[in-house]
Amino acid sequence: MGNTSNGSSVLVKILLGGIAVLIAEFLLPGVHIDSFITGFLLAAVIILINLTIKPILILLTFPITLLTLGLFLLVINAAMLLLAAKIIPGFDLDGFWWAVLFAIVLSIINSLFGNNLDSSK
Repeated sequence: MGNTSNGSSVLVKILLGGIAVLIAEFLLPGVHIDSFITGFLLAAVIILINLTIKPILILLTFPITLLTLGLFLLVINAAMLLLAAKIIPGFDLDGFWWAVLFAIVLSIINSLFGNNLDSSK
């Protein structure tokens, strides 16, 4: 029974994350998502990247993150979104700064939704 609620929790995160991604894409002209399905796929890939690659990068870049008082995490988030753009056909970012802005807007929208794409809590 515990696995069922965990599975539905992940589906809810993907659903809310997909909606957040589509809203952020609507607000930002430098972000391009071809379809609703691509938006939900992007949310799922962001969750996977945040569970696997991002913690390693945070650990490796801890000294610079500490020196910049955490602002370097924006660079890491942008890099993860640029990686997702390479993986997912139909998702494009017009550059690094659009990725940074997309990460910020996506974070704000997810906060408003009460959704956290970082972990499977």
